Formats: sequence, structure tokens, C-alpha cells
Amino acid sequence: MGELGEFGLIRELTARLPMTPAVELGPGDDAAVVKAPDGRVVATTDVLIEGRHFRRDWSTAYDVGRKCAAQNLADIAAMGAVPTALLLGLVTPADLPTTWATELMDGLRDECQVAGATVVGGDVVRGDTITLAITALGDLQGRRPVVRSGAQVGDVVAVTGWLGWSAAGLTVLQRGFRSPRAFVEAHRRPEPPYHAGPAASDLGATAMVDVSDGLVADLGHVARASNADIDLRAAEFDIPAQMADIGQAVGVDPLVWVLSGGEDHAIVATFPKSTQLPARWRVIGEVVRPARPGRGGVVTVDGAPWDRTAGWDHFAEQ
Repeated sequence: MGELGEFGLIRELTARLPMTPAVELGPGDDAAVVKAPDGRVVATTDVLIEGRHFRRDWSTAYDVGRKCAAQNLADIAAMGAVPTALLLGLVTPADLPTTWATELMDGLRDECQVAGATVVGGDVVRGDTITLAITALGDLQGRRPVVRSGAQVGDVVAVTGWLGWSAAGLTVLQRGFRSPRAFVEAHRRPEPPYHAGPAASDLGATAMVDVSDGLVADLGHVARASNADIDLRAAEFDIPAQMADIGQAVGVDPLVWVLSGGEDHAIVATFPKSTQLPARWRVIGEVVRPARPGRGGVVTVDGAPWDRTAGWDHFAEQ
């Protein structure tokens, strides 16, 4: 990086980027110009730090690019919006090989293409630890934003996407293994169901969130914002045989990964009970009246409190 220099690096990175019809002006000026036909822009941001959010001995630069793009683009989809653009802030040591940065950009670019977006700009800064600051933008295309506070008592809770796969893959990596490969790859490169977010809005979803920190934790945000409780049914969760085998090998109940594991970026939403949901959605529970009147926010499993870790919290004791 130090030999190439800041502006040489920027040229290397931006040369790899295609533009989409949503981009009026891409990289090269003080700022990009992204069309917003709806008149509103959905925006989200995340920061990823080497050693906490990714490890270079576990993931390639391309993997890291795919993953950090996915987790931001999934937030856009979970609002019922279509992703349009992504911006990258990159902090990097001067002795990092330039190929790491170009492979990172390839990963960002390819994940954006899956979602229909593109990278439109960013910044590069020298620092001691690789740090990625990602901002994603999206377009509601005339839809209302699906917020966390809209769940109603009697709504069903439904999910689409993987649950527990990334957590199982992380457990495998932490024990020094690289297989079963499907679970390790789920941790390295999550596959959010981007199109399900806008589709859920069109179906009349009342609340929605992507599963980034853990299903119980993320549904807890919905329950608190909606002043309701949510009860999940354990029998509705599909535990793949290989996940069960991993759990048996390491002494972990795989249901813990499904309910508490994050970073799969599945989309979970609440719908009126009368909604005819497509096959891709699995009903896993119901929004219920708060056990404590006026003080909703509890997520239970089969009517009982979930007494395991609910999910990830950066400032909690893990």
C-alpha cells in the first residue's frame, strides 16, 4: 500500500467498479450522485475491525468484502427498500499487500451486484489496524419503510434465509477446522435474501429486521419497539443433520445457534395472520399480548423465557 500511495490505490480500486442506472455520477469527484426517484433515501452504516469482525487467517480479502457488503445491504432490504449504492472507508497499514485491497473491492463489487447496487466512492486512510467503514444506500420505490415498531398482537412471525449456519461455522473455525465447508462458507460469506425485504413490504409486513445479532436479540428489538411480546415455536425450526452433527461433536445444542447466532442476515418479519405467505417464508411464532401490561419486549420460546444468550452485544460480557 505504501509503495502504491493513496491516489494510486484509489485508482486501482475504482477501476474495478461498474456503475448501475441508479448512479448518476460515480467515483472521481468530491462526492457521488445517486438517483433517488422516490424522494427518500434509506441509509445505514457499519464499522468492521480486523480481529473483532474478521480474521485474515480465516477469511480471504474477497470473503471480507462479500461479508461486509452483505451485512449493510441486508439492513437496506430489511426496511423494505432496494439497495442502490455503497461507500467504503478503508483504514489500512502501509505494509498491507495491495492485492488484499483489490480483492476486498472485488468482494464488495460482486456482493453489490447480487443485490443490484454498486460501490460509488469512499476514502482511504493509513492506520495500524485494518478497519472498514461501510455506508449503504437504498430506494423505497414508493413503498412505506417497514419499521420495527409496527408489529401487532395476533401477527405471525415468519423468517426467510438461513438461521444458525454462520454461528455453527464460526464454532468450527474456532476449533481449528475448515469443514463442514457449507457452514464455514456461511460464516465467511452470508447470503441475505435481499429481494425478500421489498417483497415482504408488498405483502403487508407490519415490522421487519435482518438477523445480524441473533434471532432472539433482533426480535427483542421488534418486541420492545412494538410494545408487545413474541413467542417462538421451537418445533418450527429446521435443524440440518450436519448442523446437529457439529453440535453433538462440540457439545452445543444447535437450537442455540439458530436462536442466538447472528451474521446469517436472514430476514424476519411480522405479518397479519390472514396474509398468504409464499413458500420461502416459514412461520416460526406469533406476536402476543405483553405478559406485563404496557411493558412489552419479551421473546419467549414455547411460552417459556429463553435463558441462554440472546445474541451479540458489543459491550456485554460474552
